[in-house]
Amino acid sequence: MTHLCLAAALLAGCGADETAGTGDVVFTTWGEGYIEEEIPASAFEDGWAIKFSKFLVVLGGVRIADDSNAPGLEVTTTKLVDHVAPGVKPLATFANLEPKPWTKVSFEIRPAAGDTELGDGATAADLDAMKQGKYAIWAEGEATQGAVKKTFRWGFGVPTMYAECKGEKDGRETHGVLVTNGGTDNVEITIHGDHLFYDDLQSPNAKLRFNALASADTDNDGEITLAELTAKKLVDIDPADGAYGTGAVDVNDLGAFVTDLSRTVGHFRGEGECIATDPK
Repeated sequence: MTHLCLAAALLAGCGADETAGTGDVVFTTWGEGYIEEEIPASAFEDGWAIKFSKFLVVLGGVRIADDSNAPGLEVTTTKLVDHVAPGVKPLATFANLEPKPWTKVSFEIRPAAGDTELGDGATAADLDAMKQGKYAIWAEGEATQGAVKKTFRWGFGVPTMYAECKGEKDGRETHGVLVTNGGTDNVEITIHGDHLFYDDLQSPNAKLRFNALASADTDNDGEITLAELTAKKLVDIDPADGAYGTGAVDVNDLGAFVTDLSRTVGHFRGEGECIATDPK
């Protein structure tokens, strides 16, 4: 999935026969310092800190199109990446495109399958586990608050398409990608691991909290499981630990709440936004 050579009907050509007047788009992915290093206690309302040991994401289904109604171009396969591994990681390349704005860009985070390739940081064992569990995201790590420690190992399998992506390019908000003659538009799909700890599903003013999640560890074994989160109803959360707003979303427990948050981790060019929806 790392290279796409396009048909002559759309391009001047590929390889040795290509002519002048084309450009490339290179997609990469990165998990920022919050995933590679930690989410510090200063970022949380209740003083917890998070250190991930794995943050596996199955990314792919990258599509680009212009403003016309013509079919777009797509890399259909997916790649498993561990964002704890440092640095920007290659995802997909569209080569020899017509120079113009390609304003419609989308990508998917979806469960690992037969077309999933092994990407940077991930191991063959990771890929096997993601396929067996039918996971799209696997987040594993440790939360600390002073001397208190809680671990978590959460797998999420809900597929999500991130559509109509836009983000800042050269100081301006740009819809999709911009191909220039002889140039390369380098596009980062940014993964925001801190979203798993938001206290609201829809508010732009959501805060990072962990007290309510920690309280779900009712057997006090030090590990917070998704089953324990599911058993923790939102109405039973101590108001001092956050309101946990759902807006119009029908979510009643912390397991469903965090699962819904897992569908918001994908961003475009850093802080840029996409519309999260079900894949077509």
